[in-house]
Amino acid sequence: MNALVKQPSILVVDDEPHLRSSLCAILDFHGYASMMADCGKSAISALQNSNFELILLDLCMPGVDGHQVMEWIAEKQLDICVIVVSGDTSIDSAIGALRRGASDFLRKPYESDEMVLKIENVLAKRRLERENRAINLQLKESERWYRYMVNSSPDFIYTLDADGFCTFCNDRVQSLLGYSKEEVIGKHFSSFIYAEDAEAAQYVIRERRAGERAISNLEIRIPHGSEEALLTLEFNSFGIYDETDGGATQRYLGTYGVAKDVTERKKAAELIMYQAYHDLLTGLANRKLFKDHLELAIAQARRYKHTLALMFLDLDRFKVVNDTLGHVVGDHLLIEVAARLKNCLREGDTLARQGGDEFTLLLPQIDSKESATRTADKIIKAFGVPFNIDGHELYVPMSIGIALYPENGDNIDTLIKNADIAMYDSKAKGRNRYQLYSASMNVSFDARFSLEVQMHKALERDEFQVVYQPQINIITGKISGMEVLVRWVSPLLGYLPPLEFIPLAEETGLIIPISEFVLRSAFGQAKLWKQTGLLPERIAVNISSRHLEQDDFVDFIRQLLDEYELIGSMFEMEITESMLLNDGDHIIEKLRMISDMGIKIALDDFGTGYSSLSYLKKFPINTIKIDQSFMPGFAGDANNESIITAICTMAQGMNLNLIAEGVEDVDQYRLLHALQCNEAQGFLFSKPLSSHDITELLVKDAPLGPQYLRPQHCFNL
Repeated sequence: MNALVKQPSILVVDDEPHLRSSLCAILDFHGYASMMADCGKSAISALQNSNFELILLDLCMPGVDGHQVMEWIAEKQLDICVIVVSGDTSIDSAIGALRRGASDFLRKPYESDEMVLKIENVLAKRRLERENRAINLQLKESERWYRYMVNSSPDFIYTLDADGFCTFCNDRVQSLLGYSKEEVIGKHFSSFIYAEDAEAAQYVIRERRAGERAISNLEIRIPHGSEEALLTLEFNSFGIYDETDGGATQRYLGTYGVAKDVTERKKAAELIMYQAYHDLLTGLANRKLFKDHLELAIAQARRYKHTLALMFLDLDRFKVVNDTLGHVVGDHLLIEVAARLKNCLREGDTLARQGGDEFTLLLPQIDSKESATRTADKIIKAFGVPFNIDGHELYVPMSIGIALYPENGDNIDTLIKNADIAMYDSKAKGRNRYQLYSASMNVSFDARFSLEVQMHKALERDEFQVVYQPQINIITGKISGMEVLVRWVSPLLGYLPPLEFIPLAEETGLIIPISEFVLRSAFGQAKLWKQTGLLPERIAVNISSRHLEQDDFVDFIRQLLDEYELIGSMFEMEITESMLLNDGDHIIEKLRMISDMGIKIALDDFGTGYSSLSYLKKFPINTIKIDQSFMPGFAGDANNESIITAICTMAQGMNLNLIAEGVEDVDQYRLLHALQCNEAQGFLFSKPLSSHDITELLVKDAPLGPQYLRPQHCFNL
């Protein structure tokens, strides 16, 4: 026998020693592992301590006999085969043994071959029974898992008979559709379908095709059983057939289908589609949808020889509203603007928001340009009425530019560009009006575009220059501070004063790299003056609102101080009143961070804006600068003199440093001295100078201005 093959273990139970030994010898010869027990009690003990697959059991034994052993095995529900080996030849004995669970009966005396054959048969039968039990368990487990998966599926699973009546549905029908199984099974599928989708459902839910021809991924709407809601289900279904004649004939039995709930996905797709083509604030068409409508309108106008008008509309004072009242009020205003514009339009016109406070309007199929101007007039008149937004009465006029097809362009890009140019021309001519496009407008637009291009190149070629204008202590006449200014000397355009390029730089964002250049130049010059002992008390630098609003502005200033080994108290940052009103809390935080570095804050152009004392208290302001527009006629102009007198009194009361800009004659100087203004700057003392020339003034350390302005000759009041 092959010793590597593990054979079943057998317990031999007999009270006759010779017979026990004989049986074990036969078993050992045939490769079975065996163990002996001399009585029923010993057999029970062995069964408790070891596992056996078969027992050769004698019935007639003293004490606990074989019948009692089998009863104990049955009681304990042991999985073990029993072959009774007994000298009792009566039929009743054999029947009694089999009833107690014996697998077979072997009478003494027996042939060894007969015994081995019975053992093999019993063990083979036992293996087969075990395999069958395992298969049955697997089938039951598979069925249980199949039922669990079907009923736990997030999808609705169903079957229909050949007539379209439901024969099965999973538990999902309750949570998904709001029906119980009892309400669905036995009902025709059409009773659950939304009426408008009933025809499509005939071909989807009751599917008669199979394989690659089966219909899939078609959407059908179904009313929810307990709610007034429509669910959108995506159906996949195929026919069930009974094949006969070896597959030659197929009998249609019904349909098997799976339906997935795609309601939320459908809503999300619709929302995404809406967002892709609409402005979310106003609900108007966005640029993409507007271009689609314009493209279609141009195609139709070209085909039918129609005229159409394209308008570019821009709110004239929206930035002021946004800056002073905040973005929430600004957003509410834009919503009301959109509603008012729609009331001025015809059915079929397309109104879109381009972004910010800009709108576009398409008027298809107009008779003449007068049709367009009538609409523009209607809009201008409508916007003459104030808006009431969150308790604020707001007047927001509109500037409109109009381009006509085909007169002013025969394609989308040209029409949009020319309407935009016309709108800018309308603003340039006074705002709150409309302007029809003309070719002559391209000249100013092209000049503006050319200036922007040259400004880009100027940054690359280092054409910007930094100059310095001294600020004078009115009492001593000596330099107390220095304002840093920027100039542009272009090889192509010549000398350009700030007013000719700073507004465009602000609009295009180029002011940020220009501002960084000015700051870096000023800090570098300050380091040189510090090393030579010529550093003035204060170096003032104008800060752009666009630059201050950058997230990294404060870090940039801190980096410059570290890089040039300077302290903040050497510098003053000049800001305008309008900057204080733009996102006030955010600006306050930044100004305080700058002030914490020791840098002083100056309020430039004071008196031209809101000039509110509340802003002076709210912000960390150290200096206010009287705008130069008050200087002409100051000496002798009662109005200007009273304004400046009030500003000086206020500055003294709030312990603020006061600087007057644009001082150009002696009388202005004398009055500022009398009003106890702290400092002044202007052409009376010095024009803005290069770093070399201003350094020479610092070396001289002498009072500036004519001889009679020096302190010893100054005033005898």
